[in-house]
Amino acid sequence: MAEDQSWRGKVGKMDPDEIDQFLSAGRLVRLACVDHDGWPFVVPMWYEWDKSEGDGVFWVIPRMKSAWAQYLKREPRCAITIDEEQPPYRKVLVKAEAILVEEPNIGGKWVEIATKMSYRYLGENGPKYLEPTLNEPRWLYKLKPVKITTWQGVDWHKKYVTAGKSE
Repeated sequence: MAEDQSWRGKVGKMDPDEIDQFLSAGRLVRLACVDHDGWPFVVPMWYEWDKSEGDGVFWVIPRMKSAWAQYLKREPRCAITIDEEQPPYRKVLVKAEAILVEEPNIGGKWVEIATKMSYRYLGENGPKYLEPTLNEPRWLYKLKPVKITTWQGVDWHKKYVTAGKSE
């Protein structure tokens, strides 16, 4: 009789619908870029996954004084990770190009995107958080994926296994 392996969840890459569903939830993204001294810099933040542009883009909205906004302006190559800390341990890893859409401003395109984010992350209380800060300038970046890698479930990808699986 075979041992029950259902605790592993669905193992392997996510399909496009699974990716969209996962990215549409209110999870934080961790953005990695390079600071002015050449050191890695990682920051967690809100994001908006937008499928209206080709295969999809990520929108991020730095505050005017966010150091990482300047880092992306100087070096647009970056990476992001969206994952979860509970089974089935899904994760999306992205190499991306940061495209500066708006320098810090008040009332730009970022407002519409930030409004969507506020609802997604805070529910009906989103506007209570966002509206009092609409007078604070923000940047708008579009992160265009160059490569997306996904994984889900509790098991190793076959490329990491050097010997036969233990029984």
